[in-house]
Amino acid sequence: MHRATASVVAALLLATASVACAQQDFKPYVGQQGKDVVWVPTPDEVVDRMLTMAQTKPDDFVIDLGAGDGKIAIAAAKKFGAKSMGVEYNPDMVKLGQKNAQAAGVTGKAQIVHGDIFATDFTQATVLTMYLLPSLNMRLRPQILAMRPGTRVVTHAFNMEDWEPDESSDVDGRRVYFWVVPANVAGRWALEFTGGGTSEKVNLNFEQKFQRVEGIAYLGPVLAGLRETHLSGFKISFAYVDAKGVRRDFSGRVSGATMEGSFRADGGQEGRWSAARK
Repeated sequence: MHRATASVVAALLLATASVACAQQDFKPYVGQQGKDVVWVPTPDEVVDRMLTMAQTKPDDFVIDLGAGDGKIAIAAAKKFGAKSMGVEYNPDMVKLGQKNAQAAGVTGKAQIVHGDIFATDFTQATVLTMYLLPSLNMRLRPQILAMRPGTRVVTHAFNMEDWEPDESSDVDGRRVYFWVVPANVAGRWALEFTGGGTSEKVNLNFEQKFQRVEGIAYLGPVLAGLRETHLSGFKISFAYVDAKGVRRDFSGRVSGATMEGSFRADGGQEGRWSAARK
């Protein structure tokens, strides 16, 4: 072989070996710059609390946005039995996460994939986890609020500004926030209920700010305020006192432009109700 050619081949082999070695020995460091954030690992006890707050179960699909080394997705699969996916932009971190998933024995349930969190479809998640900056949470918030009602969302350290959490926890001085994506119930509804030999129709109006809901019932000339109105995901409950002084408590489920459930009134009357958006 010509001396020059041999030198080139040797240099290429050395470069290839160096790249392989670098990939094999890749170790992230705290503060490592990424596309949108720097890398800071979430402590194990915080990961456990995040997934516990979400009541993660084997039939869940957990998606972790900004997965880093895959810790949350791996824990969701290994400890909670859920199917999971971590989305990470840094390809070296993706490879590390995949390696960690393999070492944990969860490659069949936990995926660490390369992707941009702002270009990834995460709508199939039943549990969404994040450790991102507040500005990034806010950029993602419209997409999160458009997810299926009942989707559980957990963040480490940073909240969603005026979307108040349903719960917050402190773990060794670190804050964790939890939300349930609420159904959209704002506007006018035509409600009909039957029970105890009676059937009535009432119009309702709900005003909504995220999961906080207020409303009124139209009882002829009387506008009766709704009491104890509560919305959690697709579950809704409310009550009102009618023109005769009878209180009725309603609970049920929201499904798009319809609701339905059961009610109970003073005196033991019980029945079913349904409502359609007007």
